[in-house]
Amino acid sequence: MTTDPIQTIGNVPASTLGRRTDAAQRRFFRALPKVELHCHLLGAVRRDTFTALVRKRGAPITDAEIAAFYARGAKPVGVLRVLRALERHLLLEPDDFRRITYEYLEDAAAETVRHAEFFWNPTATIRDTGLAYGEVQAGILAGMREAQADFGVNALLIPSIDREAEASSALEMVEMMLAHRDPAVAGVGIDYRENDRPPELFLEAYALARRHGLKATAHAGEFGMPWTNVETAVERLKVDRVDHGYTIVDNPDLARRYAERGVVFTVVPTNSYYLRTLEPERWAADHPIRAMSALGLKLHPNTDDPTLHNVSPAGAWELMYSHLGYDLDALKAMMLNGIDGSWADEGQRAAWRAAWPAEFDELALTAGWLPADGAA
Repeated sequence: MTTDPIQTIGNVPASTLGRRTDAAQRRFFRALPKVELHCHLLGAVRRDTFTALVRKRGAPITDAEIAAFYARGAKPVGVLRVLRALERHLLLEPDDFRRITYEYLEDAAAETVRHAEFFWNPTATIRDTGLAYGEVQAGILAGMREAQADFGVNALLIPSIDREAEASSALEMVEMMLAHRDPAVAGVGIDYRENDRPPELFLEAYALARRHGLKATAHAGEFGMPWTNVETAVERLKVDRVDHGYTIVDNPDLARRYAERGVVFTVVPTNSYYLRTLEPERWAADHPIRAMSALGLKLHPNTDDPTLHNVSPAGAWELMYSHLGYDLDALKAMMLNGIDGSWADEGQRAAWRAAWPAEFDELALTAGWLPADGAA
């Protein structure tokens, strides 16, 4: 990122805070040691890779459609259409998954992501390609190993339930995970449209995963869906952390309870729903991320779908400062929240907790920042 962040990060509205990050501060956000806990593999496919796969497959997708897929307007329509195109037409061999995994982790490592936990939806892959679960998982794990060797980035895979599919397919997905158990496949998630697909439909799948020691997370309270979905995810699905979770602000008492319990919420400053539904001049002020932190919740910023949201890991962190008004102390706390929320082993997390705060301070000093800038 080398120009005005208003134009280069997620196409979000202009900052109302008067903050403009300079080159030194941008280097800070890029060099900041990070975990990424909320990223969808198919939402991280490079545009040139997408185009190459279209050519390779002879897929019925035009250059204009590709351009539209990767364009992000002021009122973005979301990314699900792109993900479905990848599932149905382009990712047809295990090596395709190896490639996009390696490239995602290469891009993340370039922005000092030291550890990434990312989602893949097996149900659609298996249905649309005829590939076996084990074949695709093996391809993804191969990409993870190659990226670890080449870039030093650690990663964990999270197979994720497609909530738009039949609830029975969720149980089948967990059974496939258990049949192909691997230490690098740490837990289960759930995503796609939450509308009319509340988390209680998937209790059996989550119970099976938990019985076998898998970690769990869930997209809940996204798309303006009710706070009860967040409560169900935590209390009945027994998730370890929550993805999005924005509508919890509609129940402040519940939010305060989860703050006391230390539940980590992986938030996305470039979330499409709020860019569509909030007025541009009120976007930052009315974004629920601010209200969540005011209620004491442990937040951690993420990219979600980086190449489709036009945001990098560094960009997501920069927006928390430039547009949402967080100061250095808050950013450092979020960095540590990411460690707490990650599923890396405790020895690794302890090492990060010991080393990263000093690294953060040194980077802030180099960037010319005071220990705190008096913001929000």
